[in-house]
Amino acid sequence: MSLFLIDAGRTWRGVPRPSFLLAGELGVQGFPVRLVVQADSPVHEKAAAEGLPLLPMKLKDESEVGAAYRLSRAMRRDKCVLAHFHEARSVSIGGSACARAKVPIRIVSGRDGVLARPGLLTGRRHIESVDLIVAGSEGARDALLRRSIPPERIEIVPPGIDFSAFQAAGEKDFLRRELGFRPDDFLVGLMARLEDEKGHRYLIEAARILKERTPKIKIVILGRGRLALAADAQARDLGSGEMSFFLGSGAEEPRVLDSLDCFVACSELAGQETAVMNAMASRLPVVATQVAGIADVVLHDETGYLVSPRNPRALGEAIYTIFKDVDLAKRFGERGSEVIDERFSGRAMARKTITLYKRIAYRRRISLGA
Repeated sequence: MSLFLIDAGRTWRGVPRPSFLLAGELGVQGFPVRLVVQADSPVHEKAAAEGLPLLPMKLKDESEVGAAYRLSRAMRRDKCVLAHFHEARSVSIGGSACARAKVPIRIVSGRDGVLARPGLLTGRRHIESVDLIVAGSEGARDALLRRSIPPERIEIVPPGIDFSAFQAAGEKDFLRRELGFRPDDFLVGLMARLEDEKGHRYLIEAARILKERTPKIKIVILGRGRLALAADAQARDLGSGEMSFFLGSGAEEPRVLDSLDCFVACSELAGQETAVMNAMASRLPVVATQVAGIADVVLHDETGYLVSPRNPRALGEAIYTIFKDVDLAKRFGERGSEVIDERFSGRAMARKTITLYKRIAYRRRISLGA
C-alpha cells in the first residue's frame, strides 16, 4: 500500500518543490510514499540528495503511452491507493496510469497552470477522474470555477514557502560592522523598491520624529528604484539623513534581516507580503501598514503592529513602543516565527494537504497505510 506523488518537472529553481515538501512530511507521519520524478534531471538529483523515497522514470512526453504503462505497473506493484499530480505532464501520464492501475484516490495541484490547457491530455478527460483539485489561491479557485469545475471538488492550500535561509542563525552584527553602527543601536529595516507606492517617504518622516526622542534608532532601507536620490535628499532635508542608509542589493537579505531589531513595511497599496514573511521567519517584530495582503500576514498586537497608511506619526510611535520594550519585541518576534511556520511554510502546506488526503480516504473508507 502506498501513496504516489508524481512530479515530472525538469527544472530546479533553487527551492524545494511542493512535491518534495509533501514527500518529506508524509514520511515523518509514517505514510508509505513514492516520489515519481523525471529520471536524470536536476529535480531527480536534488530529491536524491534530500534522501526522499524516489521512483525515477523517463516521463518524456505528455502523450507517451509507454511512460503511462510503466507507471501503472509500479502503481500495481506497490498497491498505490492515492496519486497526487503536480504539473501538466504528471496529470496526463499519471491520469492514464491511474486508470490502468485502478488507483482509487486521485488529486491534482492546479497552482502552476496545470489546468490551463484543456486541449491537451490534461483536459476534461483526466480532470473528471480526480477527487480533488488543490488551488493555490482564491484567484486560482475562481479560474477553476469559470471552467465549470464543481466548487466541492476544489480546496485552497497556499503554496508553501521555504524560509530555511531566514530561520538559520546568522551574523547578528553584519550591518553594524558594514555600516559602522554601535552595538546598542536599534536597527529598523525596510526592504522594497524605491517607488512611490512603497511609502518610503513616510518612514523617513517617522525617522525625524524618532530622532527627537532617541538617537539610538537607526533606519536601514534596502532597495533600488527611480526614487533613490529623491529619498536620500528627503532624509537630508528632514534632518534625519544620518538615520537612513540606502543599500543597493537584496542579495544579502537573510544577513540583513538577521542584523535588524525591527522590520517595517509601509506600503500604501497591497504588496510586500514576501518581505514581511521573511522578516517574521527571522523572528523580527513587524510594524506594517494595514493594507491588503500585509494585513493577512501580520497579527496586530501579536506579531507586531498594524498602522494606517500614510501616517508617519503612527509609524514612529509603533517603532518606538517596540524599541522601549525588549520583552515585547522578543514576544512579537517569536510569535511571528510561529505564525509563519503554522500558516505559510512548506510544512504548513504539506500538513494541510495531508489533512485533505485523510478526509477523502475517510469518506471513501480507504486506508492510506499510516
